[in-house]
Amino acid sequence: MKILLKALRQGLGRVVIFIDWIFSPRRVKRNESYQTEINEQTQFIKLYQFYACPFCVKARRAIKRLSLKIEERDAQEGKYREELLNEGGKIKVPCLKIIDGQKTTWMYESSNIIKYLNNRFS
Repeated sequence: MKILLKALRQGLGRVVIFIDWIFSPRRVKRNESYQTEINEQTQFIKLYQFYACPFCVKARRAIKRLSLKIEERDAQEGKYREELLNEGGKIKVPCLKIIDGQKTTWMYESSNIIKYLNNRFS
């Protein structure tokens, strides 16, 4: 039963990815100098995510729509999963790691992430 649920979840995740690919959001257009400034700001933001997670797809769509260059880190397994647990406190995705000087914020929940990105970069 557990294997069946995992296969179903992965299959549905692939369907979500395919639909996302078909209906890709339009990107925000900015002048070159402003986009360069935005790119510099986003180098301190990382998205911890699972590839086929619908909530992660939602967050990635917002990032794409806002034309942001945010590094995506696969937290399914490996070093980014451990980093998410050890530094963020829990394995929950999507999670946005925001480094602002000496302060690091771990933001969970796709709706909170999207709201933050819209407020900061729209």
